Amino acid sequence: MLLKTINHKTFAFVAVTALAAVSFQTAAYAEGPFARFAGHWRGNGKITLSNGSHESISCRGNYAVGGGGASLTQNLTCASASYKVEVSSTVTAQGNQLSGTWSETTRGVTGSVSGTVSGNTIRAVVNGGSFAAGIGISVSGNSQNVTIRPEGGTDIVGVQVSLRR
Repeated sequence: MLLKTINHKTFAFVAVTALAAVSFQTAAYAEGPFARFAGHWRGNGKITLSNGSHESISCRGNYAVGGGGASLTQNLTCASASYKVEVSSTVTAQGNQLSGTWSETTRGVTGSVSGTVSGNTIRAVVNGGSFAAGIGISVSGNSQNVTIRPEGGTDIVGVQVSLRR
């Protein structure tokens, strides 16, 4: 099984990055929750490790929106001093409910995303194998602030990223 060949720290980074990737794209707007996120995005942030240390992370992504803003296909690359991940995601919205899938292409890891949108706030959960993480997103204009908290069992205790178009 692939998950046995990936250590927990690497898998946590992959899944957390996937969650961030999918979550960067979401906000509630009249033309569909994903409509305003089409195009190219860049941002920076930090990963907080269980030993209290921090590592900088840089991300760039391309987002294609369809279905009147209700569907999104995304490709995201994030890198830190220790990691590089390439995440692809497909997400759809029905009302305020979000669902979709993600895959980390360099490691062949996949998972699901589910959550809700309420105004400019998103709350979601990403799952992949035995890993899960919660996410909160605050959207304001052309910037997004994302906070990710893995749910135990990893060396990563949090991720914070800000993206701008």
